[in-house]
Amino acid sequence: MSVTDAVLPGGATAALLVFAIRLLREPRRLGNAVWLGVALLLAGLWLLRAALHLEWLTPILAGVVAIVALLLPAALVVNGVRMVRREGRSLANLLSFLLGVGMLVLEGLLFVPLGRWGSAVVATATVLACYFGFLFASLLGYSILYGRLRRRTGFDAIIVLGCGLDGDRVTPLLAARLDRAIRLYEREPAPPLLVVSGGRGPGETTTEAAAMDEYLSSRGIPAERIRREDRATTTEENLTFSAELLPGGVRPPRVLAVTSNYHVFRTAVECRRLGLPFDAAGAPTARYFLPSALLREFAALILHYRRTTIAACALIIGTGLALAIFA
Repeated sequence: MSVTDAVLPGGATAALLVFAIRLLREPRRLGNAVWLGVALLLAGLWLLRAALHLEWLTPILAGVVAIVALLLPAALVVNGVRMVRREGRSLANLLSFLLGVGMLVLEGLLFVPLGRWGSAVVATATVLACYFGFLFASLLGYSILYGRLRRRTGFDAIIVLGCGLDGDRVTPLLAARLDRAIRLYEREPAPPLLVVSGGRGPGETTTEAAAMDEYLSSRGIPAERIRREDRATTTEENLTFSAELLPGGVRPPRVLAVTSNYHVFRTAVECRRLGLPFDAAGAPTARYFLPSALLREFAALILHYRRTTIAACALIIGTGLALAIFA
């Protein structure tokens, strides 16, 4: 047995063990996603190495990789066009389109002779793309897992995070959050407090909290079970200001923050950063909206941990430059 055959499964097992310990201690940590990603990556490489010994399987795997390399960026471009048509032209709505085009350009440059320095730049850009792709896949996988691990019942309060209005009307995205909160409310034997959180944004004729309050009341939620938080304009303010409205008699209160499914893990990370013992749950989102929304969430988390991101990028770029100079 070669060294690789021993290192890959051993490394995967060790990474999975670290992940399990961290998960038990605190599930709302970004590092949990990375450790899970490392474990799955090493396990995947080990299985791939074993599969490559089967000669008939090698061309099939190569074909699958080639198809994915073309279909994924093409799907992102198509999604970007759909986003612009449905949601309007903005940088946020163009994220999936720009990423798809960038991936196609980078893949094309891999087959173009660019000389020593040009090839070094393309190789470095490819490693950076793989690094961010690994982080994105890890966060996506762990976000799905986190949504399955949270407490299901027994909440003293449910906070509904706002996400913008159409004038004074609740948007479909916000309605999905409110409907999820209503279902959770009705599931509890002792009705929890519902805190609706959101201030008044550009183009809105009322506060998000007021519109959400009206939406809940029209669906039979008693007024005494609803509290408005009408100052927040960010996720941090949603959570901080809403926490101030929670009853002081419960120590600690069992609180669930309801948001959209793509926003769940970042909300949980924010709760941990703020020292709030809240869980988070997600409401369904239109499928066409998910790619761009997930990319925005990923970008926000990367910026939140920008020191680590800058250090990793500097290491990759520095290594690429050193190899180009001394190779």
